Order: sequence, then C-alpha cells, then structure tokens
Amino acid sequence: MKQKNQRRIVIKLSGEVFEIGDQPANLDFPSIEKIARSLIKLIKLGYQVGAVVGAGNIFRARMVKGEKIDRVVADHMGMLATNLNALALQSVLEKLGQPARVLSAYSIPKIMEDYSHRKAVDHLENKRVVIFAGGTGNPYFTTDTTLVLRALEVGASHIYKASNIDGVYDSNPKENKKAKLYKKLSYRQALSQNLEVMDQTAFALAKDNDLPLTVFKYSPANLVQAVVKNNIGTKVVNQ
Repeated sequence: MKQKNQRRIVIKLSGEVFEIGDQPANLDFPSIEKIARSLIKLIKLGYQVGAVVGAGNIFRARMVKGEKIDRVVADHMGMLATNLNALALQSVLEKLGQPARVLSAYSIPKIMEDYSHRKAVDHLENKRVVIFAGGTGNPYFTTDTTLVLRALEVGASHIYKASNIDGVYDSNPKENKKAKLYKKLSYRQALSQNLEVMDQTAFALAKDNDLPLTVFKYSPANLVQAVVKNNIGTKVVNQ
C-alpha cells in the first residue's frame, strides 16, 4: 500500500454543487467561486488538495431511461461531462491566483493533462489544486469509485464526500423524521446495516485499504470545517 501523506486529502464534489444559486444555467459561476475560495483556504492551511468532480448538473447516465442509448455510451457521456466542470473550476481558481491542474482519464492534451498518479503527486506537492476529471475512464464505475481510487493512488490520508444531506443516517431522513444521524460509523457496521454511504465498489475499496471517509452536507463553509475541525457529518472508519 502507498504510504499516506497526512496533509493530503481528496474531496468529491458532485455536479449539483456547480449549479447552486439563482441562475438557471448548468454552471453557476458565483457558486463555483465559493467552492474555489474554500479550496484555497485549505491550501493556505497547509493541505494538499485533490478534488474529484461529478457532472450531474450536465449529464448522468441514469437520465437516460430504458434503452434509448447504450449504457456504455451513456457512462462515457457522463464522464466526458465532468471535464467541463473541471475546466470551469480550474479557471476560477486561477483567476483567484491559485494554481490548479486538471488531470483527466480521457486524453484531451490541448486543454488538460492526461491522468497519472506521478503527475498528480508532483502537482499536490507544489501546492496546486489537482482536479480529477473523466471518472475512472471506464463505464459502470461511479465518481465514488474515482474518489477512492485516486486517493489511494496519490497516498491521501482522508477522503471527503460532499452530499446533499448532513451525513449518514440509519434510515432515509426525508421519509423518517426520527432518523438518526451517525457521527461516527465503522465500515463493518455500515455494511451490516446496509447503509447507503457510497456505491459498493467504492465502499469495498475504501474498507479494504483502511481509508477514512467523511460524508457531510455541502456548503462553502462546511467544506473547510469538515476538513479542519472534523466535527460535522459522519466519519466512516475501520474499527
């Protein structure tokens, strides 16, 4: 197993966080600027920051119902769409004076770098925000799996999943007002209770490699607080 760097982290940003705001567009740049400023705060605090971006604001495979197009094609469309969010975030970061690099599983050399873990580590060590785009480059894998995979490849010590709920509950909080929010949870407990932490491939990979995860509700302030104070959301560990 690659030795972990205790100041190196990877955060998953779903496509939805790129469209928060009053604008009807798929990309809301005031929201993206808030994301960027939060990432810059973490860099200034001494963290090495990687970010996996989704593309739910643009396209995701489950939007295509039935068999209108092939599942493999739909998955590739979704992964390609993540490159748009990645470029937007990179551009905003650089406008704010923060060096950033997009490393994509798809080869688009004119506008971004091909992904390799060595390039990623070099950029992280040079205080650049690394934005992981293109998913894993393979269909049938979600950005949850990308989050875990990239974190393991670069030797990150912790992963973070920005969600639309406060963390992991024992039941659906939208359906059960008495649902209990876990502050801390073991991977074994989550598995035995069939809790929806992340997809099963990602879950197994994180568990087997003893990679701690924090699931929290996204906001620009929470993005910093979840990393620095580690007192919000649900922390999932091997215990």
